Amino acid sequence: MLNRYPLWKYLLILIVIVVGLIYALPNLFPEDPAIQISSAQSDSGLDEGQLDEIENALRDDGIDITAIESDGGSVLIRLASAGDQLNARDIASEILNDDYVVAVNQAESTPDWLASLGAAPMNLGLDLRGGVHFLLEVDMDEALTQRLEVHGSAMRELLRDERIRYRDTEIEDRRISLVFADEGDRDQARQLIRQEFDEFDYSTEDEGRAARLVMTLTDESVDEIQDYAIEQNLTTLRNRVNELGVAEPLVQRQGPNRIVVELPGVQDTAAAKRIVGATAELEFRLEASPDASDSDTETFEFRNEEGRSAELSRDVIITGDNVSNANRSFDENGRPQVNIDLDGTGGTLMNRATRSNIGSNMAVLFIEHNSEMRTVMEDGEEVEERVNTTERGIISLATIQSALGNSFRITGLESSTEAEELALLLRSGSLAAPIYFAQERTIGPSLGAENIERGIMSVQIGLLLVVLFMLVRYKVFGIIANLALGINLALLVAAMSILGATLTLPGIAGIVLTLGMAVDANVLIFERIREELRNGMSAQQAIHAGYERAVSSIVDANLTTLLVAVILFSIGTGPVKGFAVTLSLGILTSMFTALLVSRAMVNLSHGGKPLKKLWI
Repeated sequence: MLNRYPLWKYLLILIVIVVGLIYALPNLFPEDPAIQISSAQSDSGLDEGQLDEIENALRDDGIDITAIESDGGSVLIRLASAGDQLNARDIASEILNDDYVVAVNQAESTPDWLASLGAAPMNLGLDLRGGVHFLLEVDMDEALTQRLEVHGSAMRELLRDERIRYRDTEIEDRRISLVFADEGDRDQARQLIRQEFDEFDYSTEDEGRAARLVMTLTDESVDEIQDYAIEQNLTTLRNRVNELGVAEPLVQRQGPNRIVVELPGVQDTAAAKRIVGATAELEFRLEASPDASDSDTETFEFRNEEGRSAELSRDVIITGDNVSNANRSFDENGRPQVNIDLDGTGGTLMNRATRSNIGSNMAVLFIEHNSEMRTVMEDGEEVEERVNTTERGIISLATIQSALGNSFRITGLESSTEAEELALLLRSGSLAAPIYFAQERTIGPSLGAENIERGIMSVQIGLLLVVLFMLVRYKVFGIIANLALGINLALLVAAMSILGATLTLPGIAGIVLTLGMAVDANVLIFERIREELRNGMSAQQAIHAGYERAVSSIVDANLTTLLVAVILFSIGTGPVKGFAVTLSLGILTSMFTALLVSRAMVNLSHGGKPLKKLWI
């Protein structure tokens, strides 16, 4: 019989629609603006007195509170307006001391029964949800210096193993220079080093009786080091952002030495900047022996003990690059510490160094690169100048009791927060070169709400115009097309929610385009039915022929568009990817609703009935 589906096909379509509606529903329950208060030192939460004081202060300032929720050591205060978030955070921070962290947050409002099914609303992009945007600049000169310091340390160890005496090591620009007592030692060292390090151009200089060996990085080596610095920093920043738990962040390269980081939903710029921009590195060094020469030692202050210093060997045992895992914990006295696991290479180097130095002291050197803008006078005018500084300090100096292996701990940290952040930085990997903030800006939640409102309005206007056109043009069949269009929109939203896709303003444009394309498929089908009716076919035959003969045109048109969307996703970045994802999912859902859902509704309303006239 014409225009009838078997029962299993109706049931399959019904199941898809019901599942789609369920997983699209959470988007009707948007996240509530909130502030979250948690302890920075332990798992203890706020007492009732502090919480009452904060609540009263917020209400006195005219801030509406919708709910207060406590979960272990954390308190979540839901607010009525997103515009009150930053003000509420500042008020709570003034009342509480440094033992508590107050952060802007977005609290889910999905009903429990939907959450139990794994349903959750779509992630919103930076332009809709608000967040922070950072433009970071990689210090390429420091990347070269760091690589040269590593090479210099390896060269010194190589010379000591071969008992070749040298006087001094200098690193400047792209060069490493070693001073020897005579030309014989220099030539022997040159031959030995050249076998291990082929990325240098070698030259010699005479300085009276002494002889100098100068090693300069080749242009190809410089390019390789700088490319590695960018790629390694990208990987490290992505790991750090993942540790922050930000949904759909953007971390991408921009130009030869810059990186863009966008964190949707993050309003606490200071906290995000502290984690993302942290350039902390760790070096493990032995304390210098009393008879060590000045050229082999460096003196560093302790970070947490003013006036105390120690002389350390220039040679580095391992760095943070050798850390495979790190977690914060507390020692037997309740003081914070970081438990560290090393990779195979790091464990071997640590064991070799500590096994032969039992009874000596080993230091953990903390290195931090900072940048600040200062106003200086230039040609009688005030100009902003970026000043980069590097701070090095000892955080731990302990006696080696026994040979260490792949696991050990770092103590001497000031607070639990410092230990947690240090563990996070070590887990995510160290930076290949320092990064500095060239630009930062915060997109407030109120601006995001305005974008959402305008985006929804654009979808509503587009949907209304399409609905009116279909009703006027195709009458009863226009009603069927509009119902299928609504189902298509629900399925698209459900698919994006299930896949965890991020909705952005370009994504909303993709939704509007999808609605138009979905109608285009129905127009092809309905015009084909009209044509068959004009050719003298019966109503049932015309419906059957209209759907069957329009399929190839619909599939061809949608497949070519889908191919373009895939290409956009593969080569595009940021907003372009958001548009491509929405468009791709919309094409799939529109084909399903146009070819199956609308056909099922036509079958149920017109199939198997004697029809003298079609209202189309």
